[in-house]
Amino acid sequence: MNKNTKSRIYLLVLMIAIFVVWKYRQNQPKEVYVQGMTMGTIAYNIKYLDSEKRNFKKEIDSLLQDFNKSLSTYIPDSEISTFNQTGKASFVFPYFYDVLEASTMVYEKSSGAFDPTVGTLVDAWGFGDGKTLNLDSSKVDSLLEFVGFDKIEFDQNTVTKLRPEVKLNFSAIAKGQAIDVVADWLGTMDIMDYMVEIGGEVRANGKNIEGTTWTIGIEVPDESRLGGLFDAIYLENQGMASSGNYRNFRLLDDGRKVAHTIDPRTGFPKMQTLLSATILAPSCMLADGYATACMVLGLEESITLVEADKNLEAYFIYTDEQGKVASYVSQGLKGKTLKTTE
Repeated sequence: MNKNTKSRIYLLVLMIAIFVVWKYRQNQPKEVYVQGMTMGTIAYNIKYLDSEKRNFKKEIDSLLQDFNKSLSTYIPDSEISTFNQTGKASFVFPYFYDVLEASTMVYEKSSGAFDPTVGTLVDAWGFGDGKTLNLDSSKVDSLLEFVGFDKIEFDQNTVTKLRPEVKLNFSAIAKGQAIDVVADWLGTMDIMDYMVEIGGEVRANGKNIEGTTWTIGIEVPDESRLGGLFDAIYLENQGMASSGNYRNFRLLDDGRKVAHTIDPRTGFPKMQTLLSATILAPSCMLADGYATACMVLGLEESITLVEADKNLEAYFIYTDEQGKVASYVSQGLKGKTLKTTE
């Protein structure tokens, strides 16, 4: 073999090697980061891996717009607004029926601690339409007459009030549901590695760009330290939602602090030793609903609820008998948080 032939063979091999490396890199997953706003003023952050690096922001915004047309109480002609105003709504989108089904499950398993028919009371305490009433026990008792899942009827096509004063409010579960809507749609586009976050609630699947499990922080439940990290959870193929009263509360004219978590069974805000409840579930919608239910139930009942359901995991932050901040981590989360793996 002469020198020129060897040179040509070497050049050919080099070109093939370059092509193989280029092709390999072309097929490697690339991270796409999409940001935006939904539900008025709520930010969303979405990361996913896609070898084609497709940007789905336009499609995601369109999905969330349709979602709001169904379940936003701030859109006058949304399906839920139509229901609250007229007493009946027909479903154009699948979201209303799905959230009613999920809400029924959480309502029953939490013995009524979660109940989206609490809308009238949410408004009365100033967390809905912004108008705070002067509430006493008799006024609360009168409003409780309009709370309860037995006061609505629904099927796959319509939902109807049995009392005209009933008002639905899905603010305690809608963010989780919106996350599921986006995550499920990403799955139809063959996106298997993603993290979808809306307003602090999250669903993660597969791995991140480093090839490791997504790590999601749990915030310090202290209004003076918002954004501080208490712990973090390794989240894979689950939804995760947190609820707490340290961010959302009102001060009444007499100086009392009122929590945004309203107990549907008593009609009064719930302030207690449970500072925040983080729930992991197969869907973010269920995680969101159960996190709210736990803030109503309190620490002991919430532990009982979680331990009785193999599909739920929990991270509770609470104040112990000595007034110190402590935490409870369910058995399935042991070794899956930063603190329990140290």
